[in-house]
Amino acid sequence: MPSSWRWPGDKTVTEVARDLGVSPEGLRGWVNKAKADCGQGLPGELTSAEREELKRLRRQNAEQAKTIEVLRKAAVFFAKESDR
Repeated sequence: MPSSWRWPGDKTVTEVARDLGVSPEGLRGWVNKAKADCGQGLPGELTSAEREELKRLRRQNAEQAKTIEVLRKAAVFFAKESDR
């Protein structure tokens, strides 16, 4: 959001942030997040729901990678045991 962008009532982001008792950067972040959640964000920008799903999928992927590693080690162990 450009620094020249004005809020309704002709207030700057800095003035509104001061009125709310928050930092201008924090307010800009909230506004940008709200825009993304409403489909008005930058091209390719994820909504909050999409970000949460991505976190969940990454966590699930990490868990599955650990499971695969355990199963691989078990397969190697049992293959060695069956050779005896």
